[in-house]
Parts: sequence; C-alpha cells; structure tokens
Amino acid sequence: MRKTLLAVAIGAAVSLGACSDASKPSNTENSSAKAESSQEATAMNPFFEASPLLYQAPDFDAIELKHFKPAFERGMKEHMEEIEAIATNSEEPMFENTIVAMEKSGAILGRVSSVFYNLSSSHSNDQIRELQAELAPKMAAHGDNISLNPDLFARIKTLYEQRDELELNGEEKRLLEETYKDFVRSGALLNEDEKAQIREINEQLSSLTNEFRDGLMSLTQETVVFVDDKEKLAGLSDSRIESLANAAKSRDKEGQYAIVLTNTTRQSILAELENRELRQQVWEASANRGTGNTETDQNPLVKQLVKLRADKAQLLGYNSWGDYVLETNMAGNPDAAKKMLRDLVPAVVSNVEREAAEIQAAIEADGKDFELKPWDWFYYAEKVRAEKYSLDSDEVKKYFEFNRVLEDGVFYAMGELFGITFEERNDIPVYQEDVKVYEVFDVDGSSLGLFYADYFARDSKRGGAWMSSFRTQSELMNQKPVILNNMNITKAPEGEPTFLSFDEVSTMFHEMGHALHGMFSDVTYPSLAGTSVSRDYVEFPSTFQEDWMLNEKVINNFAKHYETGEQIPQELLDKVLAARNFNQGFDTLEYVAAALLDLEYHTVEPGTEIKDVQAFEKEALERNGVLVEAVPPRYRSTYFAHVFAGGYSAGYYAYMWSEVLAADAFKHMNNNGGLTLENGQAFRKEILSQGNSKDPMQQYIDWRGQEPTVEALLERRGLTDPSID
Repeated sequence: MRKTLLAVAIGAAVSLGACSDASKPSNTENSSAKAESSQEATAMNPFFEASPLLYQAPDFDAIELKHFKPAFERGMKEHMEEIEAIATNSEEPMFENTIVAMEKSGAILGRVSSVFYNLSSSHSNDQIRELQAELAPKMAAHGDNISLNPDLFARIKTLYEQRDELELNGEEKRLLEETYKDFVRSGALLNEDEKAQIREINEQLSSLTNEFRDGLMSLTQETVVFVDDKEKLAGLSDSRIESLANAAKSRDKEGQYAIVLTNTTRQSILAELENRELRQQVWEASANRGTGNTETDQNPLVKQLVKLRADKAQLLGYNSWGDYVLETNMAGNPDAAKKMLRDLVPAVVSNVEREAAEIQAAIEADGKDFELKPWDWFYYAEKVRAEKYSLDSDEVKKYFEFNRVLEDGVFYAMGELFGITFEERNDIPVYQEDVKVYEVFDVDGSSLGLFYADYFARDSKRGGAWMSSFRTQSELMNQKPVILNNMNITKAPEGEPTFLSFDEVSTMFHEMGHALHGMFSDVTYPSLAGTSVSRDYVEFPSTFQEDWMLNEKVINNFAKHYETGEQIPQELLDKVLAARNFNQGFDTLEYVAAALLDLEYHTVEPGTEIKDVQAFEKEALERNGVLVEAVPPRYRSTYFAHVFAGGYSAGYYAYMWSEVLAADAFKHMNNNGGLTLENGQAFRKEILSQGNSKDPMQQYIDWRGQEPTVEALLERRGLTDPSID
C-alpha cells in the first residue's frame, strides 16, 4: 500500500538507511567531551551507521535489544532537525530542496524502524512489546510533527500549485501529487484547534492499535487447547501428535498435548480430529477468543478504535472512515466495495447450501444423527472430498515436502517466468535459526537483492503470512531491496520432513508474489517503491502468482514423493486439480463475511456508539445476507488483525478486488503462451517494476490492453457451475 503520512516523512528512510547530514551534533552544545561521547555511542550502536553487510542488510550479530531505544530517540531527533531545515530553508521551494530532501531524510530512524517493527511481528518478546507500547505515541507524535508542520506544507503546496510548470517527469510529478495529497489527508489544511484534535486522536489510535496487537499475542498463550488423553487425538498422524506433545512440553505441560491456534476462525486440525467433543472445544476456543472468556478482552478496543476512526474521518471532512480510506484506493468509496462483495453473495450462498447438504449427508452416512455445526465442517468436508475425488489428503501431502516446494516449486516457477535464481547465503546473520537468506540474481546474472525466508511458526511470531522489507529499492539512494517473507507452517520434529497442505503451498507462491513486487521495483523515489500501492492493488501481483503452482510444468517439478523422489502420479494430480474448487462456497463466504463486517464497522456514522461488539457483528452479517451458522467469518471482530492491528481497516475487501485483476491477468497470460520468460518480463516491466510511480489501473491497461472483467474470477473460484441458478 502507498505509505501513510508518517511513512511519507520517515517511510523512505525506513528502507533507505543511507548516510545523511543528520549525524551532525546539536548546535546547543559542541564540547569535545560531548563529541567523544557521541563517537563512543556511534561505535556501540549498530543503527547509528549503515550496516557493513551486503545491501546494508541488518547485522543481527551486532544488534541487541539495548540498541533500539537510543536509536529511536536519536533517529527521531535527527530526522526532525532535517525536516525543520527543509521547512525553514530560505531558498525558494524547489522539487530538489523540498520533496527530494524529504525522501533522503531520516536514515537512522529508518534503519532502526525497519528492524524493530519486523522483529515485533516475526520474533517478538516481552521487552520488544513493552518498547513498542512506549514508542507508539511517540512515533505518532513524530509523524504529526511532520505532517502538520505549516512551513513544510507551505513549500509542498507551492510546488503542487506549480506542478504543471516545473518540467517534472512522470514519476516526479506523481511523487509531488501523492505527497501533497497525503499531507492534506493528514490534516494540513485544518486550523490549529482541529490539528490539536488530530494529534490527540492519532496518539490514541496508535496506542490502541498496539494494545490490540499485544492482545493477539496474549491470546496465543491463553487459548491453547491442552489435551491429556492421547486417544482424543485419533485421526492425527504420529508426527502431528509428537509436535503437539513438544508444544505442550515447551509450555511446561509435559505429558500433555497442546493445540496452538492460528489467527483465523478455521483451524486446520479440525479436518483430522475424529473426536467431536474436542473439535467443538478447539473451534469454540478459536471463534470466541478475545471476547472476555479469558483474561484478554478485546471488545473495548474494537469499540474505541471504530469510534476514533469515525471521529478522525469527520474531522477531516469525510462521512466515514471507509470514505476516507477508500478515496485513494481503486474502489474509490465503500459503496463500490460493498457492491462488489454483495453481488457475489447469492451465488456463494447457493454454493454453500449445496456443500452443506453434501456434508450433512456424509454425517448421516457416518451413522451420526447430529446437525452440521461449524466444528464439523472440515472433518466431514474431507470425507466428501475423498469420496468425490478419491483423494487422500495425507497421501497428497507426501508429495508436498517443504524444501522441494520452496526450491523446486516456488524458486523454479519464478525462474521460468522471470529468469531469476536464488543462492543461499549462510554468511549473512539472521534473527532466528530457522530463517534463511538468499541472494537473488537476475536473468543476466546481476544481483537483484536479498530474500529472507521465515516460514515456520513459533510463539514469538504473530499469526498469518506476510511480506515485509528491511530495505526497499531506490535509484535515488542507490539502494537494492532486502525482502522478507513470513508464514506460520508447523515444523516437523527434528529429523522428519515437513509436509505442507495445498493451501500452504498456495500461500508460499502468494507471498513470493509480494516479494517480487518489492524485488523487481525499479523506481527513483523510495516512497513510491515496490508495494507502496493501494490496498486493493497490492494483493494483485501476489494472488496472480498462486496459480502457477498448478501449472503442469511446475507441479511436476516439485510434487515428488518425499521418500522415493517419484513424481506425483498423473491420476493423483488429476484428482488434486479436479478438487481445486472443492469447498469454494465455504472459502468464499467466510472471506466475504469478514470483508463486509470490516466495511460495516468503518461506515458507521461519527458519534455512533457500539454497545455490544458481538451483537453488532451478528446484525452486520445478517443485514448483508451472510449470517450462516456453519460458515462464520474468517476473522471475528476480537481477533481481526488485518483491520484492528494492521493496515487493512476498511480495506479487507481488497483481496477479492485484487483477485479480479489476478484471475483476469492469469487467464490472459495463459491464453498467450503461459509460463514463458517473454511473458514474465512483460509483466515485470509494466506491473512489478512500477511501484506507485504510475496509476495502478493504467499499469494494468498498459500491460493487458484493457481493464479486467469478473468472468475469470468466477471461473477461478468455481462459481459458474451450471447447476447454480
């Protein structure tokens, strides 16, 4: 997504890390003793100078917890001095001395921010969380001090009004326009009283968002389901049971078994557990987390965040937070996003009803007389899948061994499409032993950047899967990208192979799509680089990559038996492909329900008080026709990380919006040669290299020749079945 106002000010630096004049000592005291002290601090804190590693990758051998706070303090101080120098420059405003100068500012703050906030998600601990809570209001204030600086905005406004006479190239003009827009959207045109209110709201939002994020980490510990009777685990493989035993042991519960929940309503283990009582226990622990049934109650935070966002939107002149957020997205407004989702509901619900009937029949065929509940869905769906496609999921997994999927699947496909190669770099230090670093080489053999692969789950990592960066690409700063992919795959016990589910394989391809969006970025200015695009466009390049896993050439290269190395039998592969759209009614409805819930929260009128979160949630789902007991939203309010702890508030719909683009693009490419280097290079040139240097839809049209249509999406999700009216 295009960086927020704070990121316009420091986001460039977040990934730049280039040296600047910010390291000059303060003018207030210049004694030799202070200079010596400064030199000593510089020598002791790795963030005070550019990393000596390749592409200034973080030197985790040198970085310690004690380095973060002083680096943030010095980084904010020096960054603000740079901003003040730009704002009070006696020379006439020029693109170079204002906009470019801002892009170059904040090197120290950028270096420490990129490492700290990545660790806070990927490998956190109590000290990091405490510091994050302390920093939240300070960083919010720092951003406001930049975005609400009247002298700085006056210079930007002058340039913006002269933009057609400045002889700027396309990227320069877009950067100026985006910078002006972001300042206005942050309150630069407000009066002083209103600016004070914005500052107060931003500080509260920052603290509450951090508190919600901390709550999710606490819930990871509070909602673990412990099992003391191994017989209750019937249906699980010996390897899976051993992993649960190890998880319990690590929590001082030796002799028990710990089922650790991922941050979604659905839990993959429900597809295997035969014990219905335990399935219900796991599902209820998952679906009801954060509602006050354990120590951590997220309900008050949901209420406060929704109210504050609505208040901020009103202050800035918008009808709702959704109107404010979507103004800069492809959708344009909440009504367009809602319409896209609601238009899918009839076909999706029809699919769900058909799927539910098949599952209910499977329950009865199993000799049971109970009514289908959400904790039954996945267990019996697997039975239906097996019967319809004669498909054994456990047998399929034996062909999806982790290392083969990564190296012979993901890396191979990206090599075929873009001509790139990945070479492991054991000499670059990492922040956790499971993390691997690869240097990525271009089709001509030149080095593109670094890729960090952090795929395995651990208690110190938040749930989900995501791409991030330690440094983003920038010609201005002569900087190459250092990219990070995260997932939460359960690692097999030592010495045993890790097998992946079909969805996990797909997610690996998806996140690599994000990674290459950052890796292939080829722009001048860091604020426009890589994934700095709207939320409903950023998921397009990643979703597009998912379908290559099922390309015949690709899947035959990585889907090999973990013991024999034999290629997946064609008969089994055919079943996998045939089963691809199985359960798509459920998958689509749980997503659409969550996306509509997000939009309902963020289109409430300012001043609206949500008295009961669970009641609001139920009414919102019912109002949109997606309240189906057996298919709850993928995320319920109290653990909706995308919306209340991430950057997707009023924007969770973006995955479906982007999928329209992705499905249309994949079908178009397949109709014109498929997996070829020529196709990949064209896609890279017009889409992946552009960042936010050009309007997103124009990027798509430049590549595709037209805007996308929805037909390919319906085909991709199997929602065009002729049996559906």
